[in-house]
Amino acid sequence: MKTIRAVYEKGVFRPTEPVDLPEGSSVTVEPTTDDSSQPRPTDPEFAHLTPGQAKIYAILSERYDSGRGDLAERHDEHQP
Repeated sequence: MKTIRAVYEKGVFRPTEPVDLPEGSSVTVEPTTDDSSQPRPTDPEFAHLTPGQAKIYAILSERYDSGRGDLAERHDEHQP
């Protein structure tokens, strides 16, 4: 199924476009925010970099939730 964008208002998620689901369908929601405070390649902090480098640094500046609480527990997993 495709991603459905929504706005959270007054305790309810309101889709921003039509949704192809039967009325009353049960769905699972994994919220992520479209946070405009995330770094963008055009931000002044990246001005000294080439455009390619700025994109890389912007991506590396973002936070990602892997769903795992302790990534260090798998640190040596690749070791023989």
